[in-house]
Amino acid sequence: MTDTYSPISRLLHHRTQRLRKGESIGLPIIASSTFEQPGDPDGTHFYGRNGNPTVEEVEAEISLIEDAETVLFPSGMAAIASVFYAHLKPGDCVLVHSDGYYNARGLLADQFATRGVEVRTVATAAFAEANFAGVKLALIETPSNPGLDVCDIAAIAARAKASGTILVADNTTATPLCQRPLDLGADLSIMADTKAMAGHSDILAGHVASRNPGLLAPVKTWRRLAGAIVSPFDAYLLHRGLETLELRVSRANANAMAIATALSGDARITGLRYPGLAGDPAHPVARRQMKGYGPIVSFCLADRASAEAFIARHPLLAAATSFGGVHSSAECRVRWGDAVPGGFIRFACGIEPVSDLVAATLAALDAT
Repeated sequence: MTDTYSPISRLLHHRTQRLRKGESIGLPIIASSTFEQPGDPDGTHFYGRNGNPTVEEVEAEISLIEDAETVLFPSGMAAIASVFYAHLKPGDCVLVHSDGYYNARGLLADQFATRGVEVRTVATAAFAEANFAGVKLALIETPSNPGLDVCDIAAIAARAKASGTILVADNTTATPLCQRPLDLGADLSIMADTKAMAGHSDILAGHVASRNPGLLAPVKTWRRLAGAIVSPFDAYLLHRGLETLELRVSRANANAMAIATALSGDARITGLRYPGLAGDPAHPVARRQMKGYGPIVSFCLADRASAEAFIARHPLLAAATSFGGVHSSAECRVRWGDAVPGGFIRFACGIEPVSDLVAATLAALDAT
């Protein structure tokens, strides 16, 4: 199929365009760890750790969305780890967000700082002004999780390139449908496909995408040697999620905008953040680099007890971590050690009808 059509249309027909009469339209699950391989290896499949047809089909589908070669992993953290292990060595310096997903910093502190890698942190909103001198690799996450600050990817990419720094962008909150880090100059784009890409809260997965073969090759080598392989069945479930990605992201974004708008100006709410709101501090940058603003709204109630009561009384919220699923969910992020007030809520919108979710939210707030 030509580039005349959108990446989503090409993804949906990536398989059907190549089918012969009698072949299944559904993606087959090739559940085999080993393959017939007489004689010397010739580049075909021979062992599951080196390649699997089902996994490779899904990588090709994600590549259409990213417009870049993609390597699939069994979780978002495995994807992040692959980049760190592939590109950092003792004596290197890495610059990472101080307010984004905490496990990325935890991995650096536990596995890299103890082995001679210098780890520096900077707030997402200040990343474009950070000192990149001597920095081997920089990891940004925008919008940040859970605070939803935004950084200027293009400006950071220009500074990183001038310093010879590899720029890695965690695009999990936005997805490539809403924000395209590689188009804006990032060297590597990472996603936890557990979230919106799979979209049904039933698998773990992640990917790394890049248009630079030299940067992606050691990532692929690390996956093969470390054995961080996605199962064919999980790859199949990710494939099913990708087929409805655009529809789900559109509804979740609409829900988030509606919730943020409904809560805006409410005296019971403090610290409301959503990059799509015109008055949000991140909106000017987000408006330039995003096509949609993601499914997450964050805000604070008076204290943790009030926040927990709100979540418990909300009939359309699952009291759960993660986001990007079909069900809306919320949690007090302080329970994971994030540097947030006790009453801070990360509200992750699902695909419920917009009017239902707004009405249920306001009713739960009134009852708190």
